Amino acid sequence: MKVGIMGGTFDPIHQGHLLAAERAREEAGLDEVWFMPSSTPPHKPNAPKASAGQRLAMVEAAIAGNPFFRAEPREILRGGTSYTVDTVRELKAAYPGYDFYYIIGADMVQYLPHWVRIEELARMITFIGLTRPGYSTDVSGLHEAIRDKVLQVTMPQVDISSTLIRNMRRCGQSVRYLVPETVVSYIEGNRLYES
Repeated sequence: MKVGIMGGTFDPIHQGHLLAAERAREEAGLDEVWFMPSSTPPHKPNAPKASAGQRLAMVEAAIAGNPFFRAEPREILRGGTSYTVDTVRELKAAYPGYDFYYIIGADMVQYLPHWVRIEELARMITFIGLTRPGYSTDVSGLHEAIRDKVLQVTMPQVDISSTLIRNMRRCGQSVRYLVPETVVSYIEGNRLYES
């Protein structure tokens, strides 16, 4: 079983996340993609605006109906700062025989050398780097142990971010079509990201 892991804050999950997961699934021949909201991401200085439970609920709402996608609450249930290497070690123990791929944006490919215990992590998984305009996809400068574990997948240019969505909500603007309709309903029903 080939499983892609899409980690993130998902504050909120949006169409760009879903498109990225689908492109990675198709191009890398993945059987499933598991969306894993982080509890406390180490690389983001500000705490998420929505609670962990709300972010997980939005992920579940967004992927409902797609048999290839599932929510993985492991990092939220564990709590604290989420380091990918610890999570992947847990996943490998829980699902022996599965091949895990970690889906990251092109901007994160060059940042891989700064990840906690990256060489240990690279021994356990393959990274899927989503290429996009404006970001270098050249892996030649990366350490060999990392470089050989990066698979590149093309991603259409989609200029959507969770920050954009939160800012639009704060200004009272519609976020319809930027997030799935089920997520729009959840955000509005819970009055998330309002000023």
